[in-house]
Amino acid sequence: MNFIGNIIWLLLGGIIAAIVWFISGLILCVTVIGIPFGIQCFKIAGFVLWPFGKEIELGHFGAGGFIFNIIWLVVFGWEFTIAHLVIGAIFCLTIIGIPFGFQHFKFAQLGLIPFGVKIR
Repeated sequence: MNFIGNIIWLLLGGIIAAIVWFISGLILCVTVIGIPFGIQCFKIAGFVLWPFGKEIELGHFGAGGFIFNIIWLVVFGWEFTIAHLVIGAIFCLTIIGIPFGFQHFKFAQLGLIPFGVKIR
């Protein structure tokens, strides 16, 4: 069932979302300071590309991860979070779209605090 969900996900915009996260990572990696943030975007892009059957585990970050999460949240994390919340709410308007909306809600969590998150 996860395989079918992932295939439908790719056809309904999963590829576009992964490309957006990947391009964001490339833009952030232009500067030395942005490289850690760009790496997180690449991690999220891989997760966005094939999300069904994977779970996220929040809260395993140290002092550095805490500081990076605050910087991420203030600078551009809230835009990613709001975008995924809105898209998830739109998907949840139909019964068929509810599983896809829930995936966007997981991405909203990652858009909020990506450092220290484990994807399983």
